[in-house]
Amino acid sequence: MMSRNIARSLLFAVFCGASTVSAVPYIPQDPAQVLERLPARPTDPAMSGLRELRRQLAADPQQLDLAVDLAGRYFRLAVREGDPRYIGYAQAALTPWWRQAEPPTEILVLRAGLTQYLHDFNGALADLSRAIARDPGNLTAWSYRAVIYIVMARYDEARHDCKEFAARDSELIAVACEPTVDALTGHAAAAYAKLDQALRRNPNASPSQRLWVLTRLAEIAQRLGHNQEAETRYRSALQLGIDDQYLLTAYAEFLLDQGRPAEVIPLLQDKTRNDVLLLRLALAEHALGLPAAQTHQAAIQARIDAARQRLDKLHLSDEAVFELVFRKNPQEALRLAQENWALGQREPSDARILMEAALAARRPEGAAEALTWLTGNHHEDVILLRLAGELKALQGSKP
Repeated sequence: MMSRNIARSLLFAVFCGASTVSAVPYIPQDPAQVLERLPARPTDPAMSGLRELRRQLAADPQQLDLAVDLAGRYFRLAVREGDPRYIGYAQAALTPWWRQAEPPTEILVLRAGLTQYLHDFNGALADLSRAIARDPGNLTAWSYRAVIYIVMARYDEARHDCKEFAARDSELIAVACEPTVDALTGHAAAAYAKLDQALRRNPNASPSQRLWVLTRLAEIAQRLGHNQEAETRYRSALQLGIDDQYLLTAYAEFLLDQGRPAEVIPLLQDKTRNDVLLLRLALAEHALGLPAAQTHQAAIQARIDAARQRLDKLHLSDEAVFELVFRKNPQEALRLAQENWALGQREPSDARILMEAALAARRPEGAAEALTWLTGNHHEDVILLRLAGELKALQGSKP
């Protein structure tokens, strides 16, 4: 069974998400232009360690523990760097077991993590349910399944798994699981208080656990319209010094919503390797009318084109944002947002782009499923509630 530390990192990885795609080459006009600063060099100890693990596994591909270790490291790299090539490397490490119907439990859980990254949520859930049936004490499986249920807006099932997770583990992330569901289902203020209390009760929690809870607190405060409190929580998370894609994305979007795009530039200007962050940087540059917005728009378009050639659907929500803001094509943005929703990606950000695109396309009926999700779950996000009001007004104004 995987250690508790790996369980923590995998739970954190799923919540962080990652939907970056590798790109066809973009050629800048200015040879002095800095496109990105690479996060790791071949001489770094971490990369040297990976090479050594690959060498050992190549000598004996049936070494289960070694394969799980290597695949897990690649998975964490994929999340940290936003680079799905590492998912392919992780899959390769698990080749002897990848297509087995009943592989070892360690493989079931790790395979679920990799397949959920690729948005095969049902496949991931099937693997996790098999793992839990075999080993009800597997913390990683319970936490993973809860997270996927949250992403898919299957909140009752998520709450059940959060309870099972917390019953087996008293650490901060386990305690924080159920309030995360509550925050999405009409109990945001109470969830915020529970998370805050849990954080205070766990002063020795690891930096990654603290970052996760602080980011959740910031998001809940933001949804409730408590922007000063959200700012405080975001800054506390940033001060931990962990280079985390989810945090950077959430804070950049907060700054954009607050009309502060100039603050996004220094936050993300060295993160252009990551598509998710590159888009937020380009949005800030676009809002400021900076020439760099056109350069980054071209880079994003090249990556989208490459993803389409691979039939890659990892980033439909962001592609919808790109179509709406940069291409001024609300009809295509709505189509993409609807496809993203149909695939099972149903978080607040997914509802938002679906609603925004429907408004821009003047097709309020196109966001019907997001409206049902919003009202049916008593969601309290002030921005989504405003958009819902605008959609209803538009619907009412139609003949």
